[in-house]
Amino acid sequence: MSTSIDYFAIFMQFLVAAGFVVFAMVVSHMAGPKRKTADKLAVFECGIDSTGNARMPFSIRYFLTAILFVMFDVEVIFMYPWAVNFRALGANGFIEMLLFVSTLLLGFVYILKKGALKWE
Repeated sequence: MSTSIDYFAIFMQFLVAAGFVVFAMVVSHMAGPKRKTADKLAVFECGIDSTGNARMPFSIRYFLTAILFVMFDVEVIFMYPWAVNFRALGANGFIEMLLFVSTLLLGFVYILKKGALKWE
């Protein structure tokens, strides 16, 4: 049986890590230079001077495609352990993975029907 004393080392490691982060941030803030000039406070993006308003409307298609890519790409992470343990999971694991993949396929068909991947 595990008791709370078994988790004491993990709690202490968490406290030491959090303490180090706070300590490093405070020391770097106090010891670092604080020379604020107009050049330092100017907006700078990838070596190109800013032009125009940042509130300009633009197409959301790029972000939608990126989110869909991440969503479907993360599912591969769930498939890797299944593939490694394919024989150990047997027929039950295969059926569960078929259900998982079919759910993904339904989501993909829904996205295609909505036209989320159509570019103009």
